[in-house]
Amino acid sequence: MRCGDPRRGVILVTVLWSIALLSALAMAAAVTFRGFAGVMAVERDRVQGDALLSAGLETAAGIIDGLGEAPLMEIETTVNLATGAARVRLNDEGGRVDIGRAPAIVLAALLRSVGASEAAANDVAQRMVDRRYSDNAVRPGSARRSTNGVTRTPRAGMPFSDVGQLRFIPGMAPEWLSAIEPLTTIFGSDTINPLTAPSGVIAALPGVEKGQVDAFLKMRRSFPVDADRLARTLGGAQQFLAVKPQRVASVDLMGELIDGYAVAARAVIVVLPQDSEPYRVLVWTPASPRGRL
Repeated sequence: MRCGDPRRGVILVTVLWSIALLSALAMAAAVTFRGFAGVMAVERDRVQGDALLSAGLETAAGIIDGLGEAPLMEIETTVNLATGAARVRLNDEGGRVDIGRAPAIVLAALLRSVGASEAAANDVAQRMVDRRYSDNAVRPGSARRSTNGVTRTPRAGMPFSDVGQLRFIPGMAPEWLSAIEPLTTIFGSDTINPLTAPSGVIAALPGVEKGQVDAFLKMRRSFPVDADRLARTLGGAQQFLAVKPQRVASVDLMGELIDGYAVAARAVIVVLPQDSEPYRVLVWTPASPRGRL
């Protein structure tokens, strides 16, 4: 090949382009690998975070099962694992006012305790009770409803599936809902467990005075306690109370990995005797982590 052969230039350009292409591919591969590694790290954190929350649930179920006759009164604990820690707080749902079963008089008193006027409280409480039945349903203790002389046949209503649905009740003020939400549930009964009820629930019962609340809480601090005697301290309001097995609990969970990744959730679990499962999850709601462990 001669010294001035133009083919040498073409070969040189081709080699240079090949080197540039290989460099570009190497850079792209490096970027892709870093992106993949980042995705894998996020996925790893998510899996480990979920594991922390699961460990918290297991701990909560174990606490409920091991309580025996002791009341479930806002227990809080921390679970420490090699990957991080989970904070657990649990409460008995039976100590709250069940918006789907409580009598209207209890619902109205609860609303008055958070600022509703008597007229507004009575109206909203009745609307909450009406929500449990269809327009054709017969209320307990009432006659069969009729329209234009035609008797209607009872049928199932539309029970609440979440306390947040109270916002759809006409007349319900947002501030009232925010105030009563921690005191209410859909997993209770028509009565309230006096051994586990929050002080706000006891104070909101119809006809209960502050002095009675103070005496009630003072007596309840000692365990074991005579439940009947305890209820009698509230006078006529004792008709709305009944001790029952603690099987359904709300569980607030927050987990934090050692690298700072945090997760949170709120669950409602049930622990049943002689069940094939140690516990069952009735509600699982992811939440935004607040604060640090």
